[in-house]
Amino acid sequence: MDRSPGPAGPSAPLLIACALGIESLALRGSGGGDPAGPVTVLRTGMGPRNAERAVARALGEPRNRDAVLIASGFCAGLTPGMHPGDLIVADETRDPYGSTPCTGTGLLVDALARAVPGRTVHTGPLTGSDHVVRGQERAVLRTTGAVAVDMESAATLRTALSAGTRPVAAVRVVVDAPEHELVRIGTVRGGISAFRVLRAVLPAFHEWHRSLLLPRR
Repeated sequence: MDRSPGPAGPSAPLLIACALGIESLALRGSGGGDPAGPVTVLRTGMGPRNAERAVARALGEPRNRDAVLIASGFCAGLTPGMHPGDLIVADETRDPYGSTPCTGTGLLVDALARAVPGRTVHTGPLTGSDHVVRGQERAVLRTTGAVAVDMESAATLRTALSAGTRPVAAVRVVVDAPEHELVRIGTVRGGISAFRVLRAVLPAFHEWHRSLLLPRR
């Protein structure tokens, strides 16, 4: 389910949270934009606990108090037919603590289609895990209706909302999929493809961020 944009101040900063150094490198090097306000890429470290601590600390700073937040980086796809470089736009994130609805899913899908033409964009629930998911566990998670899994998005969005009402979203790039697991030979090419896609998404994030400032109808 798509959600209408939530409240955002006229110069609300954009905080993009990711776990890994390579994700941060891709997002910082994206370029493009015309942002509606200050943009910060926050490297949280791997896992939900690290994400919780880093996001809570960042949103505790006065300059980020009203920040709009996107969780981004790589993920594992759960649906057969997915490929490295496909995009996941969550309509909600899930973890053992519950689910968090995302803001403006449709706006992000449209913006990503313009920013990364030719790439498949999947929407649906993004589930959280505290470890790397492989094999049969991937199939089990798929039965819950989730389209992808990562370790930080659910914790990131949940922590962000616990610090105050704000628009939140999760956009991930598939680096590992049922027919393209990273443990297989030849998947380095898939990783390079995912990295290139992640480098291209920032203009879409800016477009989504700007849309939050428009008057509601």
